[in-house]
Amino acid sequence: MSRSAHPAGPRHADVLTDGHYSAPPADLNALDPKVWAHTVGRDADGAVTVGGLPVTRLAEEYGTPAYILDESDFRERARAWRTAFGADADVFYAGKAFLSRAVVRWLHEEGLNLDVCSGGELATALSAGMPAERIAFHGNNKSPEEIERAVAAGVGRIVLDSFQEIVRVAHTAQALGKRQRVQIRITVGVEAHTHEFIATAHEDQKFGIPLASGQAAEAVRRALQLDGIELIGIHSHIGSQIFDMSGFEVAAHRVVGLLKDIRDEHGVELPEIDLGGGLGIAYTSDDDPREPHEIAKALTEIVTRECESARLRTPRISVEPGRAIVGPTAFTLYEVGTVKPLDGLRTYVSVDGGMSDNIRTALYDAEYSVALVSRTSDAEPMLARVVGKHCESGDIVVKDAFLPGDLAPGDLIAVPATGAYCRSMASNYNHVLRPPVVAVRDGEARVIVRRETEEDLLRLDVG
Repeated sequence: MSRSAHPAGPRHADVLTDGHYSAPPADLNALDPKVWAHTVGRDADGAVTVGGLPVTRLAEEYGTPAYILDESDFRERARAWRTAFGADADVFYAGKAFLSRAVVRWLHEEGLNLDVCSGGELATALSAGMPAERIAFHGNNKSPEEIERAVAAGVGRIVLDSFQEIVRVAHTAQALGKRQRVQIRITVGVEAHTHEFIATAHEDQKFGIPLASGQAAEAVRRALQLDGIELIGIHSHIGSQIFDMSGFEVAAHRVVGLLKDIRDEHGVELPEIDLGGGLGIAYTSDDDPREPHEIAKALTEIVTRECESARLRTPRISVEPGRAIVGPTAFTLYEVGTVKPLDGLRTYVSVDGGMSDNIRTALYDAEYSVALVSRTSDAEPMLARVVGKHCESGDIVVKDAFLPGDLAPGDLIAVPATGAYCRSMASNYNHVLRPPVVAVRDGEARVIVRRETEEDLLRLDVG
């Protein structure tokens, strides 16, 4: 069947869809710079390029699906955060978004610190040469082995998430002859305007120690009494994919209120405050994220104002961008396998990946953009749903988007803004192999995380 022969389903969405789009964009070949890495464009043949390399060449050399990461873009965003907050604040990259040894080296070279939340992330950081004093260790249920390794390595801070952890870390540090710097994570009761599963500062969830009930104040009392730990600050994280700064303002007000109570009760002014991360990125053209310098200015002004009102010295601020750095730097490259029009509904476009390389649509009802990237097209737009190859009806990558009506098997399409939480949450569902991460910079590409093989799967199956 020729590329223009198959019926494409509805050409326009005349009624509300369950996705983000209600009408096709004016130009399906255009690439919105808000959702693509900075070096992405099109060459004379119409193929999308990144770092000077066409995706057609990348697909030939590395296969599909593949995560294509723009190293220059990553470094530029990391520098922007570091510059925005300056020398009087700390920027910790949230490794859970995406972590590899190459990424750790980039962070080290660009002057950022690193936040980890498991023994595996800590091992990756240390093996790639990140100085332990620039690592923060997070998590709501750190094992005794993880705590011992972190303390022994000399991590710069451990964020305590429960009363049990206060004791465990203190006893471990004493046994190792160390005094471990710690922060206490509190929940401040802020309802961030985000998905239920990624809102983290309301009290009915697993993270942190509640402020309103007085438990946070009691945690501080206990931490200050133990010789094995040095309490350096309070940590607060209100959620993820947040655009509205008002939640941070409320959180800062309540955290500074706790700092004032600590000073009044214990005569101690804690020197640090960590406001977490969670700043949103553009997944679609409708998203409008703030720039790092705007965020830095807003957060600094909020904390300074609150501290002046409480007559406290302004503490050193820390932030933890992860998605905001790596999210826009990568896209997932797929090959179209089948195109299935459903009369009066939409066209289902099946690709060679799916929920095993991007679970976020199924898990969070996340919305994404998508584009034909191996060529341009003048065909009429069709309302499409991009789905994967897994035996699951919820295996959806992009719920509703417009693609050219002549899309056909063998075409390459790409979903931008997949640098965060896609590879790090990838699975082997249906024994599908996890894709590689290919870093591109200045006309050169290299694999920084290789594609899994069937031998990798079978090596773990000892039965």
